[in-house]
Amino acid sequence: MKTVIPGGTGQVGEILRRALTAAGHDVVILTRRPTRPGEVAWDGETPGAWTREIDGSDLVINLAGRSVNCRYTPANLRAMMDSRVRSTRAVGRAIAAAGRPPRVWLQMSTATVYAHRFDAPNDEATGLIGGDEPGVPGYWGYSVEIAKAWEREQERAETPYTRKVGLRTAMVMSPDRGGVLDVLLRLTRLGLGGPVAGGAQYVSWIHDRDLVRAVEFLAGRDDLSGPVNLAAPGPLPQAAFMRALRSAWGVPVGLPATRWMAELGAYALRSDTELLFKSRRVVPGRLLEAGFAFEHPEWPEAAEELVRRVRLSRRG
Repeated sequence: MKTVIPGGTGQVGEILRRALTAAGHDVVILTRRPTRPGEVAWDGETPGAWTREIDGSDLVINLAGRSVNCRYTPANLRAMMDSRVRSTRAVGRAIAAAGRPPRVWLQMSTATVYAHRFDAPNDEATGLIGGDEPGVPGYWGYSVEIAKAWEREQERAETPYTRKVGLRTAMVMSPDRGGVLDVLLRLTRLGLGGPVAGGAQYVSWIHDRDLVRAVEFLAGRDDLSGPVNLAAPGPLPQAAFMRALRSAWGVPVGLPATRWMAELGAYALRSDTELLFKSRRVVPGRLLEAGFAFEHPEWPEAAEELVRRVRLSRRG
């Protein structure tokens, strides 16, 4: 099977490249700066030689978009919007023009599309789309608009021979350097892995191996299209999430952080507190209904497994 992954040089792309290549598939990465075999140049906007990779491929997994790990300034928010919408439009046009279009187009999206809430989980059928929740910063609504525009661009693409799935993805937990787990473990080792702003906000997450298995599952299920939540069935409050991670690493105490302390820390890291404060209580309704079985449905066990892999990789 030939798989093309636009924007595949980030954490999720590397996870998928490793797994699909190990399974014997031909994987092509579209990137602005190709440096390795199997990487092809594109600009994320205009047609070019890269479109030949999509023509005749079996699966496209579009991950392109500016990283969310930044300060949410107006300029950065606009860059997030433009990079996601324009790259999705470019992929859609390439698929529409292909003589042999791919069978499946999996389009990255985000669990941030759902409302900030504590009362009930968000699945695809009954979940509340965010953007107008009371008592949250106004710019959080723009993050939701980015997600909606991202998904809308895929929906609009005229690709009648290609099944389309939107991947509303939670935080991906893997042992890779520079990923979310790496940052959280660094804080944990420093004794800073405690509750943030009370710790009641929910954390939705997915284990890297379940991410790969879900992608393979969706690629092979011709009856599934539209938005699908890629999140483990066990979201949990941030305080409990960090408690389990501390336990897995063997750190007994994590200092709590007030809201203003988290604001200062996010500023120092050039990140944004929406990533910390927004309650993302997302569950994989459609995957579970379709019979997908998670290997790592609950965070305490998943954290133990991931920590073992982190330690093995560092010993090696």
